[in-house]
Amino acid sequence: MEYSAGEPRTSTTVGNVAEPNGRLSRQDRGGSVLGQVGGRAPAPNTAGAEVVLQAVDFHLHYPGMHALKGISLEVPASQITAVIGPSGCGKSTFLRSLNRMNDRIPGITTLGRVLFRGLDIYGPSVDPVALRRRIGMVFQRPVVFPMSIFENVAYGARIHRLDRTSAGMWARVERCLGDAGLWDEVKDRLRQPAGDLSGGQQQRLVIARALAVDPEVILLDEPTSAIDPVATGRIEDTLVRLAERFTIVIVTHNLQQAARVSQRTVFFLGGQLVEVGPTEEVFSRPRDQRTEAYLTGRFG
Repeated sequence: MEYSAGEPRTSTTVGNVAEPNGRLSRQDRGGSVLGQVGGRAPAPNTAGAEVVLQAVDFHLHYPGMHALKGISLEVPASQITAVIGPSGCGKSTFLRSLNRMNDRIPGITTLGRVLFRGLDIYGPSVDPVALRRRIGMVFQRPVVFPMSIFENVAYGARIHRLDRTSAGMWARVERCLGDAGLWDEVKDRLRQPAGDLSGGQQQRLVIARALAVDPEVILLDEPTSAIDPVATGRIEDTLVRLAERFTIVIVTHNLQQAARVSQRTVFFLGGQLVEVGPTEEVFSRPRDQRTEAYLTGRFG
């Protein structure tokens, strides 16, 4: 049975991992801000771009609270989409809805659909664990496991049995640390505890760990809010490089960061999507007065 857009759903978790063919069923086994800061990322025209994720009239209710109200949004492939808005506006809730991390919260219900390459991720046949391999998440504070740097990166790949040989795993770890911009800093101490790394290095290690399970989409929730400006710059550079091969959605309170790294910006307010468009246009020529008020610091 498929859920219709108007039928409320409660969250469940079933199954384990995705099959090599990528299916996600239960049976799976495998004065504008831009003017002030300048742009690090290009701003291509997104018309006609491949859509990887799509929310269609999506609602989410916590017990006693309507947190997301009719969100409809397309996320294009191989770009960085920044989600901005004041605290409590629903942006992190929306981000977690894109790979069903909200399932872990008791009592939530959803209406509408979230599509990943055309598949409704809230459909009854979808395995959330398999989904989260395809759509990875990096949180505000880095969570490193009490093990070595190498084993932190290899952890998910071992669980999903992505490499059968030691040489293959070593190559995977090196590749992912390189993609995260961390290899040169840790290549001579891979067997040392990951907890010895600085905060910025730990966050890049977490990004490497997310990459190690071969995701298509990377979600980041305030990934630089707890680290220093130098480390922030390194992570931003890393994200810009990764966007050549991955679809990235980042929630940030830092408007300058959104302007620097993203091609598209989405503005949330009160659980609603107020405005979405190319970053340069949203920051320099917002269509909605509420967007302009937020960007110019009149609230939030």
